Amino acid sequence: MGQGTSVPEDVEQAVEVLSTISDDIVQKDDTPMYAAQIGSELQKQFAILPGGRGMNGSPVIVFPEFPTFSELEEEELQNVLSYLTSIPSVEASGVGFILVIDRRLDRWAAVRATLLRIAGSFPGNLHLVLVLRPTTLFQRTLSDFLFKFNKDEFKMKVVMLSSVTELHAYIDPGQLTKELGGTQEYHHDSWISHRTAIEAFALMVKTTAQTLQAFGTELAETELPNDAEATTILLQTHTLKKDTMKEDLRVAQSQGGRLLDCINEPLKADPEYNMMHDEQENLATVQRLLGQLDETETAFDDFWERHRTKLEQCLQLRHFEQHFREVRAQLDVMSERLLGFSEVSVSPAHAEHVLRELSGHEDKARDILDLALSLVSEGDRLIENSHYAEDSIRPKCTELRGVCEEISSILRSKKNLLLRAMELHHALEKASHWCEEGIFLLANQPVDRCQSQDGAEAALQELERYLDTASLHTLTDSSAICCQYEAVLNSQLRDQIERVFQKQSSVQEMFEKRRVSLKKLAAKQTRPVQPVAPRPEVKSPHSSPHLERKDRRYSADNALSKKVESPEHNGGTRHASLSEEEENLAVLRRHVMNELLETERAYVEELLCVLEGYAAEMDNPAMAHLIPSNLHSKKDILFGNMPEIYQFHKRTFLKELEAYTDCPELVGRCFLERMKDLQIYEAYCQNKPRSESLWRQCSDCAFFQECQKKLEHKLGLDSYLLKPVQRITKYQLLLKEMLKYSKGCDGSDDLQEALSSILGILKAVNDSMHLIAITGYEGNLSELGRLLMQGSFSVWTEHKKGHAKVKDLARFKPMQRHLFLHQKALLFCKRREENGEGYEKAPSYSFKHSLSMSAVGITENAKGDNKKFEIWCNSREEVFIVQAPTPEIKTAWVNEIRKVLTQQLKACRDASQQKSSDSVSPNPTSNNTTSISLSPFRSSGQKNQKKQEEKKTEPALTSDSNSSSSPKHKAVSSPSEPAPHITLSRVRWMSTSSLLQSKRRGWNKASLSADASEENDGYSSGEDPMNSDPEDEVGKKLAPGKYTVVADCEKAGPQELSVKSGDMVQLIREGDEGQWFVKNLRTSKEGWVAAANLLSLISESKSSQSLSSSDGSVSGNLSTSSSCSETYTSFSDIKP
Repeated sequence: MGQGTSVPEDVEQAVEVLSTISDDIVQKDDTPMYAAQIGSELQKQFAILPGGRGMNGSPVIVFPEFPTFSELEEEELQNVLSYLTSIPSVEASGVGFILVIDRRLDRWAAVRATLLRIAGSFPGNLHLVLVLRPTTLFQRTLSDFLFKFNKDEFKMKVVMLSSVTELHAYIDPGQLTKELGGTQEYHHDSWISHRTAIEAFALMVKTTAQTLQAFGTELAETELPNDAEATTILLQTHTLKKDTMKEDLRVAQSQGGRLLDCINEPLKADPEYNMMHDEQENLATVQRLLGQLDETETAFDDFWERHRTKLEQCLQLRHFEQHFREVRAQLDVMSERLLGFSEVSVSPAHAEHVLRELSGHEDKARDILDLALSLVSEGDRLIENSHYAEDSIRPKCTELRGVCEEISSILRSKKNLLLRAMELHHALEKASHWCEEGIFLLANQPVDRCQSQDGAEAALQELERYLDTASLHTLTDSSAICCQYEAVLNSQLRDQIERVFQKQSSVQEMFEKRRVSLKKLAAKQTRPVQPVAPRPEVKSPHSSPHLERKDRRYSADNALSKKVESPEHNGGTRHASLSEEEENLAVLRRHVMNELLETERAYVEELLCVLEGYAAEMDNPAMAHLIPSNLHSKKDILFGNMPEIYQFHKRTFLKELEAYTDCPELVGRCFLERMKDLQIYEAYCQNKPRSESLWRQCSDCAFFQECQKKLEHKLGLDSYLLKPVQRITKYQLLLKEMLKYSKGCDGSDDLQEALSSILGILKAVNDSMHLIAITGYEGNLSELGRLLMQGSFSVWTEHKKGHAKVKDLARFKPMQRHLFLHQKALLFCKRREENGEGYEKAPSYSFKHSLSMSAVGITENAKGDNKKFEIWCNSREEVFIVQAPTPEIKTAWVNEIRKVLTQQLKACRDASQQKSSDSVSPNPTSNNTTSISLSPFRSSGQKNQKKQEEKKTEPALTSDSNSSSSPKHKAVSSPSEPAPHITLSRVRWMSTSSLLQSKRRGWNKASLSADASEENDGYSSGEDPMNSDPEDEVGKKLAPGKYTVVADCEKAGPQELSVKSGDMVQLIREGDEGQWFVKNLRTSKEGWVAAANLLSLISESKSSQSLSSSDGSVSGNLSTSSSCSETYTSFSDIKP
């Protein structure tokens, strides 16, 4: 508890004087008597105190004529006498009282009885008793005679007077009232009124004095509180009591002033008026009381001022102590946070991030330090103002200064360490960048130019110039670096320094090898040599495709290196170049692997941060009041299956990836092993629209702001909820990079398969996002089989039985439809308008129509437009003309539908072979004509069958009956025999059910040709497709020889050949899987081309024979990689 104050002596003295004066007025007896109490007895006027004095100053009490004096009760007489004797001062009472008894109209017996009664009951000191005896003759004589015999009986000095004249000999007439022959004006009622007022004033003064004394004692004994709130309340309470005391003092002073005016009133009326002694005493007493009241008020004001100052200082101290505790706690938190803050960094970006975090801590610390130093200044000011608790304030100020200096020192130290770490990181990054630039320099030096002396010297000078910059960019002494940056080094940084020095050593060794090779080349050349483009060695038609693939080498990056394809020229230089390039590619693979691991670790940390900083806080009772009602119990919607994703990456995937650190080219195996686990991203992406919608409703709530503030994130939660979507798309980019630098390595096939699988997951995610947006389909979408493709098209419909005008109108006004190709059905939907933002912009699809894939057929080219194809059913009674946005998309869709129909055809064949051993025979219409079906698929069982048929028959192509009259439609036979040119303007594919229907209806070539003529020169097979193998038919029409390419074709795989329109190609030999080994005579490059594609690409060089599509488009298959890539790019909401 706090200490109290002591009542000052001046206040105690003033209160004591006031009490003494008031006691003199209202008596000091235990039972003081007031005029107000005996007013009725005083009104009888049987005894008065007019205020006169005797010759010796004795107070004079007069007993006027009162016939019934004997009838007074003893108590009445005793009270009046006691009161009257208590009025004069102690000094006057000590001299003795003079009693004047007026009994001039009474009898002696009454006089004697009065004297005896007075003698027995007078309470004061009697000096003299003067009796005016009866005036009648008989009573005067009788009184003279009897007085002589009875005077000893009275026991007091009694003088019998015959007249007032004799009385004047004892008392001056000026001290007597007019009734006794004096000149004094006496009004008994006024006297009683004055006495009542004086006594009331004295009582008020005494009460005020006692209250002041009690209040002073209370203030002195009050203990100072230990908290600011209690101190404030105490100060307010004491101030209120002080104001009450001041008001009582002002009332007493006001009443004293009015009483003083009443006493002085006779003087105001008559300046020559002589006051009686008791009036003078009353005047002096009132004046003394008023003066003492003023002195008491002044002393009390001084005491109160000191007491108030101490209370205010106590309040200041409590505020200071409270602020000290708060600031000290903040300083402790900041100090603990700084001590736990790691200034260790693993990269320049990480160092900059840590430095930004430290700057944030520094800003917060600066605010806290400013607050602490401000509190120290406040403490110093309190000490300068002579605060009573100086001994308590000074140590706290010293402590705050010490802690502030300590925190400032920690901040400076950590900032210096971070700056040193950043300096080291930049030096390492600079050296690493120099090494990478050197690797790219070596990789980009054209080897063919180095075959000449000038070229070799130029390349050598280029190397020398780059090596001259090594001193400005590389690190020289590993031990010196470690010693210089010892304070910031950790195991990761030491490993990084070691890796950089190893990289520098490797790059310098590569430069040295290249320099030695170039010096040898420069020294060997004695004359200029005209560089000749190398010609590839002509391979035997019987060479194995496997051996051919081994001879082919692919660059890691088109901008990285160019290789000399001739193995015969400069063999030693070739092997040296290969060794250097392999080292370059190994370095690049390590870079990609490092990026994969670093981003994976950062990704895991970010997921953990979100789950602990946001998801866990939703279950924290302390944060419950900040969570809005529409967010309650919706954690699973907001975060989806992020906990499952985090556990998979933290416990499994990251550890398995780290196992491939030293062999990055094999990391594809890790992805293949965990491909099923990676499909958990599909559920996350499907939930993302709901999560986005919920986030937008609650993004501004205090809960998310508080969590973000605690985590010290610059970005909101929505940015972190997008991390899983960005991560799954990042994998395919990293795999592409790794595959680019791993061609020819052991794990390249795994990388290619992993890339295709990741793209497949992205496609599945993209497709599922669209599937869940379909509305109006009454069946179960899962029963339709796997979704193969989806996209938007312009669609026209034609109905055979429809009105012509309706048909034409439909042709000019296409419908915009979104098609979903499943294994068992094709859905037509209408895309609705997009609303909202982000994932809310995902479109919705209204189901319109569906076609079973077991009842459809397709026509690959329609209406002379290379972007259109037809889908029809029920013997073309219902035809859908579909226009794709690009020819490539159209080709991809046709190929995919073709695969579905071919698989159905194969399944039907297998079922038929099981039921019957008899095969269905073809139904030709002539001996020299046959139809063509361009299926790129063939079963292994069909290959042997068709090889046997090749020995028996020599197929030939003839023109369709509907197109034979046209000069541009010619048939094609073998390359050695001229044949008419045939154009496949429309190639149709039919489902198994359509084929069976046509078989049952007895379709033949004539009927099909008529149908084709009706549909703008369409083409269909004249033989029963149940027993024909279109691929074998194509194989029979191709033979080794030279042909002219009539359409462009890009290679779809690493071992395929690219050709341009106008190129001359040579068909060398036929390989497995319907492939031909082809040589481009223009570029001298060789490769494999699908036989199905060759029909639409080539013609004989010496004749006008050719086999191509009317629109010149290439109908070759898309590779799995390109197909997946195409569908992935439509997933516009997912960005890497």
